[in-house]
Amino acid sequence: MTNDTSRRKWLKQVAAGSLAVTALPSIQSFATMNDEVEALRLKGNINHSVCQWTYNYLSLEELCLVVKKLGFAAIDLIGPKDWPILKSHGIDSSMCNGAQISLIKGWNDKQYHSTLIKNYSEHIELVAAAGYKNLICFSGNRNGMDDGVGLKNCVEGLKQIMSLAEKKGVIIQMELFNSKVDHKDYMADKSAWGIELCKQLGSPNFKLLYDIYHMQINEGDVIRTINDNHQYFGHYHTAGVPGRHEIDETQELFYPAIMNAIVATGHKGYVAQEFIPTGKESKDKIAALKKAIKVCDV
Repeated sequence: MTNDTSRRKWLKQVAAGSLAVTALPSIQSFATMNDEVEALRLKGNINHSVCQWTYNYLSLEELCLVVKKLGFAAIDLIGPKDWPILKSHGIDSSMCNGAQISLIKGWNDKQYHSTLIKNYSEHIELVAAAGYKNLICFSGNRNGMDDGVGLKNCVEGLKQIMSLAEKKGVIIQMELFNSKVDHKDYMADKSAWGIELCKQLGSPNFKLLYDIYHMQINEGDVIRTINDNHQYFGHYHTAGVPGRHEIDETQELFYPAIMNAIVATGHKGYVAQEFIPTGKESKDKIAALKKAIKVCDV
């Protein structure tokens, strides 16, 4: 924002969902095709979401139509410029993004602290003004750094934004990635490291985004980890292992058991699908999302 006045105007517009939303020419025809999608009868035990990037062959408008048609109301990993589109459809931004520098340049490196503190302070205000709750963050890569040093650096940096997050009711959530296949050298690649970070920060507004796919690859023992440490997990992502594809019989995780474990912990946050659909046609990819939601709706 160029000045305080324009920033305040932006906050009011985002909160009201009044920024202009331009529909793509394909929306009407897509809506007609989408009429063929049958809504699910959801049980209400799981708050479902889907990560936008895995369905980015659709416009955000189109994905909103799919989500509403299937019967849930949240999309993950959306930044401020696209929130008005979600609001126009009554869709929650279940995990907000946009404050991060990148996945590899994160809180474990002090050289990025000043930028991150500025970015996150601004985004915490935006998230709160829009009526949202969750804002993602990342540890960054090791680049030869000891995990203990990185942990200390994360604590030092994150402590400088947590009082604002607490005041505004925003939960900062650090995602756990695997460093074996997808994110080589990423520091927050073990649940124990992330849990220790939560303990040292000591804030109810700092949680871990427990990505089931990533943690199955790096450490396994998913259900026991959830049972023993669920108080530190504020959000969950799913995908099939191996391959990060559909939640079906081709992969090694049995998601109904995992979802039952999550429900048993009393989790009130979201579970977001983050698999990459393999179907060649849009209808096949949407069918895969429908199946995944159904499998996880215990």
